[in-house]
Amino acid sequence: MFINKIFQPLSTSNEGDGDSLQDGGNLISLVVAVYGTLTDLLSVATNKLGIKACNLYNGKGGLIDDIALIRDDDVLYVSEGDPFFDPQNYVRARDDRPGAHTDWLTLNIGGRLFTTTRSTLVSKEPESMLAHMFREKAVWGNKQDECGAYLIDRSPEYFEPILNYLRHGQLIINEGINLLGVLEEARFFGIEQLAEQLEVAIKNNETPEDHSPISRKEFVRFLLATPTKSELRCQGLNFSGADLSRLDLRYINFKMANLSRCNLTHANLCSSNLERADLSGANLDGANLQGVKMLCSNAEGASLKGCNFEDPSGLKANLEGANLKGVDMEGSQMTGINLRVATLKNAKLKNCNLRGATLAGTDLENCDLSGCDLQEANLRGSNVKGAIFEEMLTALHMSQSVR
Repeated sequence: MFINKIFQPLSTSNEGDGDSLQDGGNLISLVVAVYGTLTDLLSVATNKLGIKACNLYNGKGGLIDDIALIRDDDVLYVSEGDPFFDPQNYVRARDDRPGAHTDWLTLNIGGRLFTTTRSTLVSKEPESMLAHMFREKAVWGNKQDECGAYLIDRSPEYFEPILNYLRHGQLIINEGINLLGVLEEARFFGIEQLAEQLEVAIKNNETPEDHSPISRKEFVRFLLATPTKSELRCQGLNFSGADLSRLDLRYINFKMANLSRCNLTHANLCSSNLERADLSGANLDGANLQGVKMLCSNAEGASLKGCNFEDPSGLKANLEGANLKGVDMEGSQMTGINLRVATLKNAKLKNCNLRGATLAGTDLENCDLSGCDLQEANLRGSNVKGAIFEEMLTALHMSQSVR
């Protein structure tokens, strides 16, 4: 039953001993007993509906002057003495006023209802899809559910931050909401400024890559889980500053790994691959380097005192092109080692066994080779400017440097 200042609609039913009295405006149903005369019914309407009921009309505006004219399910209107005016026409007239559709509306987003204003959807991002959908009534032919809410098949979880952004202009994401999901919704609705903010937020929230060095404890765990002769792949890993002393590191692939400042004293690196690895400042004193591959590795400033490069099986260590500036290799066994075009400037090779070594094209400038055994070593094209050859175990023949 619709309520206004003039009329009070009544829905009647003569079943049993009572009629139904309905307040259409507030959806309140009242059941009253119908008896006596029309005056009695008006008295009941006055008491139940809180008005001074004087006239009673049917749905078409006809004045009822006899209670016998009332039929089941009639909708009746009570007047306080004013002429009849259909409340439904009043509602339609109110809805058709200019600006009647500019305020509140409800969106059904994926089954969840959001109530907002038309200006919220239109003003902040005037070129967005939402603005075009609701700027003018029925331009897009928006579908509505049975309650009049506009149906949009998108995720309500990701739409809520977008609606709040349109309300106050701030990007606020509750904990547990995936930023990527909100970004996709912003792109779908064409809200470009919000999409840019979300892209920046996503980039700032990305977890930086973990380049922290691997510890001895972590690496030992890897070693224990790997067979002795299996090639453990450690290519490109960061071991900077790690203590790997006295460990069995045979056959491990350390290619391009960061081993700078590592403690590798007395470690067994037999047949390991250290090609292009960074060993600068590392300590390899007493390490077993039989058959090691150190092509183009960087061991500048490293200490390799007393290392063993000599493999009884004949497998030769290969340090071709390695950067060995300033290394200390004093007393190392390097029979047959390949140091071709390596850089040993200012290196200390005192008392080293370099018998049969390949030093062709090697930079030995200011290198201390005193006490070395260079028998049958190939020094062709090597730079020996400022090199020290004192106390040589065997005489160095010119043929060694020109062949």
